[in-house]
Amino acid sequence: MHDLKPIAAIKHKHGPDVDPALEALVAKCRRLGISMVGCLQVQLPDPGSCCPISHLEDLASGTQTRITQPLGSGSTGCRLDPGALANAAEALMRQMNGGAEVLILNRFGRGESEGRGFRPVIERALELGIPVLTAVKERYTPEWETFSDDLATYLPAEPEALLAWLLPQIRSRSLPPTPELVAK
Repeated sequence: MHDLKPIAAIKHKHGPDVDPALEALVAKCRRLGISMVGCLQVQLPDPGSCCPISHLEDLASGTQTRITQPLGSGSTGCRLDPGALANAAEALMRQMNGGAEVLILNRFGRGESEGRGFRPVIERALELGIPVLTAVKERYTPEWETFSDDLATYLPAEPEALLAWLLPQIRSRSLPPTPELVAK
């Protein structure tokens, strides 16, 4: 049964497809007083480029950190700033040590599939008994399934389904997964 697995992932083809579901879940968790650690991606327009500027919003503090770097016109390389991502991962590690009821990460992507990025954060959350919710692009499914083994389940990109998985995971709280809570 999926609700007993400590990791849940939304499998997707394009990142923006899952962002509204994760944002809605985060809003519901805030209303319910659920302690979250994690990041959601925020895209801001870049007037000087055809590509938006990507930021990570820290769920605990609300701070936004730019994670893309300007490479100049005509560049075709990856714009992800590995230093900014490493700093965000370090911040999440510190926050988890202070306690959290769930880790929500916007993506399990290339870096994580190669053992970098937020992968150590996911591993630490599991060591601490913190359930993990993330999104996995279809092309990284083989690496995800090797990494998560039988600890993960797939969920649809629907806030109600995500909350229905999360509520039973939270052992330290007395929030029964009732229709009233899911509807909030």
